[in-house]
Amino acid sequence: MPLGPVDVYIIGFPGNQFSGEIVPAILEQVDKGVIRVLDVLFVMKGADGDVTVLTIEDLGPTGAAFIELDVASPGALNHEDADEIADDLPDNSSALMIAFENTWMEDLVMAFARAEAVPIDHLRIPASVVNAVLTD
Repeated sequence: MPLGPVDVYIIGFPGNQFSGEIVPAILEQVDKGVIRVLDVLFVMKGADGDVTVLTIEDLGPTGAAFIELDVASPGALNHEDADEIADDLPDNSSALMIAFENTWMEDLVMAFARAEAVPIDHLRIPASVVNAVLTD
């Protein structure tokens, strides 16, 4: 079965403090069958500008909550992906890169294939933008 569309989110954390508070929300979506976590990568930029790339296992106690994530395709995100975002990361901050399959789209993807339909483009508008527009 082909994969559904995959999104890669880059989530920033000031002060190099990865918050495990987002993990329950991710797990809830996995449990509902909405997404499947393909890979997770952490990028940290020190006060001196040095960049460190970490996997879940590298986080230690500060990232213990992330251990609960079942990663389906470890290594799908790599150092090249981390390098792309490292330049834009401010010093003394970090980012979580998470790739997930939109499993809720599987039936639609199969329907596209049966109809020989080819998606031409895809646009996702971030929730913060949608909320800002709708509340103005």
